[in-house]
Amino acid sequence: MWQAGAVRYYDWFGDGSLVVGAIGLACCVVETDAATAGRPEVASPPDGARVLLAVAGTVTDAVAPAVARIVAAHPGASIVSFGACASAGGPYWDSPVVTKGVDQLVPVDHYLPGCPPSPEALAALIEAHYSTAGRTDG
Repeated sequence: MWQAGAVRYYDWFGDGSLVVGAIGLACCVVETDAATAGRPEVASPPDGARVLLAVAGTVTDAVAPAVARIVAAHPGASIVSFGACASAGGPYWDSPVVTKGVDQLVPVDHYLPGCPPSPEALAALIEAHYSTAGRTDG
């Protein structure tokens, strides 16, 4: 079973101002891995960092409570629903064990459509919305 601690954190700008947490649930995690390649991995977000959590992949009823706990552990985090499966169940939408989108569990700030979305789409969203937000050098 997927572990609730299976979120990886990356210091997006390398200065501790924005940490991207990748919650990898299925194949879309390959794309979030590509988007975060070369970014410093950190054990957890440092104090004062803005946090963006990218939920990537199918949210099943079995892992839904763990996803909700991860989000709850990061109050004020921005949530990205990454891909068709995270957004609406994808091709598995009619399965009785698939949550019909992560927004059924937690508020979502951004949706990245696709199966899968490109790593560049995630990078562009982050750069457009967070490149200077909360930073003192930008």
